[in-house]
Amino acid sequence: MQNLGQLAGESLAAIRQKQPLIHNITNFVVMNNTANALLACGASPVMAHAAEEVQQMVSFAGALVLNIGTLTPVWVDSMLLAAAKARELGVPIVLDPVGSGATDLRTQASRRIMAVGVSLVRGNASEVLSLGDAASQTKGVDSTHSVDQAAQAGRDLARSLGAPVAITGAVDLVTDGQRVLRVANGHPLLTRVTGTGCTASALIGAFLAVDPDPVTAAASALAFLGLAAEKAAAISNGPGSLQMNLLDALYYLTPEDLAGQARISA
Repeated sequence: MQNLGQLAGESLAAIRQKQPLIHNITNFVVMNNTANALLACGASPVMAHAAEEVQQMVSFAGALVLNIGTLTPVWVDSMLLAAAKARELGVPIVLDPVGSGATDLRTQASRRIMAVGVSLVRGNASEVLSLGDAASQTKGVDSTHSVDQAAQAGRDLARSLGAPVAITGAVDLVTDGQRVLRVANGHPLLTRVTGTGCTASALIGAFLAVDPDPVTAAASALAFLGLAAEKAAAISNGPGSLQMNLLDALYYLTPEDLAGQARISA
């Protein structure tokens, strides 16, 4: 069986060697956080959402990350334009359906983007449930369900999309409808800092830029973020210091650290 930790370490080394451009159309709340996380990882972030430039920008990118956290109809149009161009060029696309299930705008926007075609959907359990079941709702952008409650819905959604789904929580789950990987790295303090799920999606984009298998790319990225969180939390006094220490941990984490300490299981 493939050594998943070793693969994660090799992917991190490849990111730092290639420094892929990751095009993010993301929310106002997290732009600074996710850009800095990508830089710490070794990737090159760009935050570009104007309809007039997204197609040109995505043509330079190693991956496109679409995050609907602070959504407007204009931004949906830009995401659809960028996604169509990325599909044409074979650039991998990550969708983060923030708050899907909370409002019709968010749920419908997520489904419109998925209809164009994405490489992977990364969401919390409630968001994933909402994409497969119109009756499922969540409170704002926070999950009201567990990963296990959404596991079957994630598998079904992955099969219907023809693209993997990553469900993040206490133990993350990544599935393409057949394969299932679980990632046990992480720390509860992550849930007390806004935007850590968005950071996970951005990092998945970076790993997708160097690993053509979105299942292992997502698992590697989630293990990377989770392991960095473990190290950061060990020296943090609370959510404020965690943010600073997490950025440092992402920067200093080596491919060898990730290979040896990633807790990814099939």
